[in-house]
Amino acid sequence: MEIKDSVKNMMKDVIEWRRYLHRHPETGFDLNNTVRFVCEKLDEMNIEYETDMGSKCSVIAYINRNKSGKCIAIRADMDALPIKETTDFEFKSENDNMHACGHDAHTAGLLCVARLLKERENELNGKVKLIFQPAEEIGLGAKGIIEKGVIDDVDEIIGLHVGNIYPEGKKGNLIFTKGPMMACMDKFILRVKGQGAHGAYPHLSKDPIVTASHIVVGVQEILGREINPVEPAVVTIGVIKGGSAFNIIPEVVELEGTVRAVNNDTRHYVKKRIEEIASNIASAFRCETEYEFFYQPPPLINDEKVTTKLMDLAERLYPGNVEEMKSPIMGGEDFAWYLQKVPGTFFFIHNPLEIDGKVWAHHTPKFAIDENYMDKGIVLMAEYAKEFLK
Repeated sequence: MEIKDSVKNMMKDVIEWRRYLHRHPETGFDLNNTVRFVCEKLDEMNIEYETDMGSKCSVIAYINRNKSGKCIAIRADMDALPIKETTDFEFKSENDNMHACGHDAHTAGLLCVARLLKERENELNGKVKLIFQPAEEIGLGAKGIIEKGVIDDVDEIIGLHVGNIYPEGKKGNLIFTKGPMMACMDKFILRVKGQGAHGAYPHLSKDPIVTASHIVVGVQEILGREINPVEPAVVTIGVIKGGSAFNIIPEVVELEGTVRAVNNDTRHYVKKRIEEIASNIASAFRCETEYEFFYQPPPLINDEKVTTKLMDLAERLYPGNVEEMKSPIMGGEDFAWYLQKVPGTFFFIHNPLEIDGKVWAHHTPKFAIDENYMDKGIVLMAEYAKEFLK
């Protein structure tokens, strides 16, 4: 298809854009330089856009904004992580942040999609919304955009993720799933309140450290004895804070953790059971608990019909390079917020780049992607939008 040839001619620019963004990473909602760069490129393409649409540092660009017909949205996240990069690339980060998850490639790729569709706007019987989103890494960037009504008139939405998200994949493949693809990203805080004492006189205390230790073990039994063994779920406690000296039993211990599930019934059940188990264990040890649960991005569940259409197109474009996931992964992604409101699908490009003979995980200082496969996602998204709006 002719878009393939166009993308080949544009990849020098795409890689240059990606490397600029990689050198200048920004985090969360503080993406002023990134937004400036994106808007400069959109201005050069003569594409209309708005900024700060519901979420600070968001950019929503429009192709055929006022044209009647269907509307498709394509989303890229722009934020980096507070990680100090330790690669030796010429374009390595120049500050203490790092694009350690591939969002620089997502942003550059969507700019290329924007150019491709702008050049073909007269062929499109409908409109396109290009969502350049902040704050995916903290799970909050999509919510404001949705609450602003940006996708109220959208019929379908698509997005992609590059890198090593699905390690079982074959390098260079486009990876899909019909239904649950990624887990929720929920967080909880559990405070165990007891009574402090001198460490030499534990009988005078109500020890929150011992109690918290039993709670850490107890909540794991939710997964071991209450959830169907073939149903993916995770409870991880990543933070334990308490105490000020080796010989003092403290008053309070605080636990922070995450719940991951790929369906909402399991998600809600685990939330409820953590509170019940923790409060009962605490009561048995003469302590009390305070429990806060924060619903963050939900499970990412792809629409089967949209996924099937996109997979069929991918097979036509890249025969032999299309793969279907065997099972969901437990990482989260705030693209899931969009899929709660609009039919759509999210897909992966498996393109990790080895450093020192090893593929490094996302969110690590040596994470890297192979730019040679970026074009596949760009071609697929642009072709899909063009076919959707025929």
